[in-house]
Amino acid sequence: MSITIEEKTRLIKEYATKEGDTGSPEVQIAILSSRIATLTEHFKTHKKDNHSRRGLLKLVAQRRKLLDYVRGKDEARYQKLISSLGLRR
Repeated sequence: MSITIEEKTRLIKEYATKEGDTGSPEVQIAILSSRIATLTEHFKTHKKDNHSRRGLLKLVAQRRKLLDYVRGKDEARYQKLISSLGLRR
C-alpha cells in the first residue's frame, strides 16, 4: 500500500523547489497525494479495511494542513500546486 521508491524519487524531482529539496511543502503534499491515491485504490477491493481507512483519514488531514500552510504563505504557489496535482478548490 506504500508508494515505490521510484515513484517517490520522481515526485521529489518534479516538485522540489531547489536541488536536494525533500522537505518543502510541495514535495510533502505530492507524496501524500500519491499515498492517498494508492490507498483509495486499495479500498475499492477491500471495503471493510477500517484500520487502513483511519490511516487514510490521517493522511488527508495532514495534506489539508500543509495545503492551508502553503495557501497562507503564497496564494499563487498554492494555486499552481493544486492545479498540477489535480486537486479541487
